[in-house]
Amino acid sequence: MSLTIGSPAPHFELSDQHGVNFSSSALKGEKNLVVLFYPFAFTGTCTGELCEIRDDLNTFQNDDVQLVAISCDSKFSQRVFSEQQGYQFPVLADFWPHGAVAKSFDVFDETRGCAVRGTFVIDKEGILRWQIVNGIGDARNIGDYKTALAAL
Repeated sequence: MSLTIGSPAPHFELSDQHGVNFSSSALKGEKNLVVLFYPFAFTGTCTGELCEIRDDLNTFQNDDVQLVAISCDSKFSQRVFSEQQGYQFPVLADFWPHGAVAKSFDVFDETRGCAVRGTFVIDKEGILRWQIVNGIGDARNIGDYKTALAAL
């Protein structure tokens, strides 16, 4: 099942790197949401992408937008990863049931047991407004997200 621009985005609840529950529905009517799936913590491309966002965080997390990064790693791995890199945004664990949220966004790679590089921009009403899905080894261009956010 692939997601369609203009349709409701899947609702999800996951624990962040500190064990705090994050619910996408809590943002409804308040903030736009950028959902960024990445394959694995501590890997070169994933770290590079998230550090690029960390270094320009005000674009992706501000009074109007909330960013969340999601992988199928455990919250314990997410915590060490985010602390080492200085991430000041929720790094969510889609660990159990393994990859359930990635599956709901149609970005779970069953063979490798991880999410592929999917990015989704969801508006304040929970409607999917933009998406891009890249393969595991294909880095994303964050300029594309900036353009999508500017269009909201």
